[in-house]
Amino acid sequence: MTRRVRGLIGLVAGLAGALVAAWAAAAPPVFPVKDVPETFFGTVVPDPYRALEDKTAPDVVAWMKAQDAHARAALAAVPGRAGLLAQLERFESAVPVRVVQVVREAGDLWFYLRRGAGENQFKLVVRRGLAGAEKLLVDPEAVEKQTGKPHAINWFSPSPGGRWVAYGLSAQGAEDAALHVLDVQTGQLVGGPVSRADYGGVSWAPDGRRLVFNRLQAMAPGLPETEKYQRSQVLLWNPTEPIEQAVPVFGIGQDGVQIEPGETPIVQLTHDGRWALGQVINGTQSEYGLYLSPAPALLAGKPQWRKLFGADAKVVGQAYKANGLYLRSHDGAPRFKVLRLDLNEADLAQARLIVPAGDKVITGLATTADGLYLEMRDGNIKRLYRRIWGRDVLAEIALPVAGAFALTDSEAGTSAGDPRLHGLVVDLQGWTRARQIHVTNGFGVLSNTGLQPQGPFDAPADLVTTEVQVRSHDGAMVPMSIIHRKGIALDGRNPTLLYGYAAYGITEEPYFSLGRLAFLDAGGVFAVANPRGSSVYGEDWYRGGWQATKPNTWKDFIACAEWLVAKRYTAPERLGLLGGSAGGILVGRAMTERPDLFGAVVSAVGALDMVRAETTPNGVPNIPEFGSRTTEAGFRSLLAMSAYHQVKDGVKYPAVLLTHGVNDPRVEVWQSTKTAARLQAASASGKPVLLRLDWDAGHGIGNTRRQQLEERADLYAFLLWQLGAPAFQPK
Repeated sequence: MTRRVRGLIGLVAGLAGALVAAWAAAAPPVFPVKDVPETFFGTVVPDPYRALEDKTAPDVVAWMKAQDAHARAALAAVPGRAGLLAQLERFESAVPVRVVQVVREAGDLWFYLRRGAGENQFKLVVRRGLAGAEKLLVDPEAVEKQTGKPHAINWFSPSPGGRWVAYGLSAQGAEDAALHVLDVQTGQLVGGPVSRADYGGVSWAPDGRRLVFNRLQAMAPGLPETEKYQRSQVLLWNPTEPIEQAVPVFGIGQDGVQIEPGETPIVQLTHDGRWALGQVINGTQSEYGLYLSPAPALLAGKPQWRKLFGADAKVVGQAYKANGLYLRSHDGAPRFKVLRLDLNEADLAQARLIVPAGDKVITGLATTADGLYLEMRDGNIKRLYRRIWGRDVLAEIALPVAGAFALTDSEAGTSAGDPRLHGLVVDLQGWTRARQIHVTNGFGVLSNTGLQPQGPFDAPADLVTTEVQVRSHDGAMVPMSIIHRKGIALDGRNPTLLYGYAAYGITEEPYFSLGRLAFLDAGGVFAVANPRGSSVYGEDWYRGGWQATKPNTWKDFIACAEWLVAKRYTAPERLGLLGGSAGGILVGRAMTERPDLFGAVVSAVGALDMVRAETTPNGVPNIPEFGSRTTEAGFRSLLAMSAYHQVKDGVKYPAVLLTHGVNDPRVEVWQSTKTAARLQAASASGKPVLLRLDWDAGHGIGNTRRQQLEERADLYAFLLWQLGAPAFQPK
């Protein structure tokens, strides 16, 4: 997101007091209550703002537009907001380029997304050798100029040898990706666009001429919207031919395959041309089933599938090399173990244990030409190990930063390793060190690629990071990281922000943030907690905040908040909460359970109405994580974690900012609009409840630089205003 011009800062600051006063005099628009109660297992659940679920209704659109205008006027009037935006812009522009999603290919080709300091969106480029010249392949900004709508690259996959590259492109944050195939040499499209390629799941045949990918079903008239992600198929396609000639090779209706309508099929073709591996993924569930077919049969359009194992095998990750399938499993191993399955035998019962469970959590694996690499979490930092082929010893590889990296990127569908190539790409960062992209050689020695330049603000020397353990309501010890500038006083007066997520087993590992740096510069303290629902300590910790045990998640979070107050980092009126997406459950329920403990709460694209979430396209895939309202146990769990239904009239709630992209395909925007309306009607504190909406955004995936910086400035300005930072108070 972009900031205001520096020359306007003085004018904006001068008008701030008057603007805040004008905003305070104007109340946000009120939406009429039209309750639509539902009864589940003898319990009546009110829904006073059900009408807001129709985001195309004229009265709903008018209300949303007015709410957004009200919120933006209030935020623009906050003293210090314009200066904060200028600071964020200066931080971001100080680095000449940002590089993400690096993929190596044979022939020393490097594909990646890059965004220059003056550019608004990431572009796909390629170079031969780290010292080679960059070649622009795909420019979403050019597409925006043609269409008038912002576009983003959702995923990409080069063919073996790098002749072609497949990529997904979507508009306005909706993630409705269309598949394109580009000739890398000529820059011309070879095939596509092919609609309904949201998941991607692209895997190329070794000859680089054909690919398989997941395609969603066409939504026929009359189909309920909950069918969007059901009954998808894996297609085999030659991009030089019309998509109508593509052949279904994995999914419902395939011989030897048992798959439910809500499960997602994905196929990986092994690099050596031997095998096709068919994954059956149940929504957001980590465990999956796996099928095996000889690759030649699949490439002939006649796969010969047989089942290797189901989700009950508790396998959550895999990597292939030389007829061996390396599996990460938590079967009898809450901190995970690694097995090797010989695909010639293809019997999981005969799989060999090669890395037993230990005190560290095994979080990822990758294969390269020189060995099997493992990432392990030690406390809250990652460690990297290599097992050279033919040896049984794990050797640790020294890393220059005690922080975090990942050997697989589930969103991008990429791996840090390639079984054809020596070495590994390691994207490493820490609490006080920005991302740098390293590579190991065949001897396990790490070096910086230089692809990501270091900016002047990327390695601040005056930050302090403290790791603590906080006792929760039942005695569980919750890890929390605290970051601040040197020399702060523990006098209870620091604006403090507590952040968490705690869902799907995702752990908040050390990461660097320029936005956080701006908050710290304003005197803030930033704390990051890993309540149950994350997997910081493995599978048991995750399951301790899952479905019926989900209340542990916000109770752990509340314990961390109470600890920060008890240790005089802050006071309740100066303590803020931040959570996004499934983290909306965390902050929403912490706020509704302990409104007295917080001064401000920010929910970004938050999951807040969990009772109704299942009625949305992305609701069914999330049943494995949260439960289903069609069962009594599932309903009770969903009602307990639904902040919208826990809001009570006459309670003095903290100040609240809800942000959301109107085109969000993961969490419907009405989860925020309904909660905003309910809080505005119920709260007795007199503090603002602001609803900030973006009609050119979705869940945040693919947001432009301008959108990101503007939202970040609003978020931190709101928090600093409500948490009492002197420079952000109206006069």
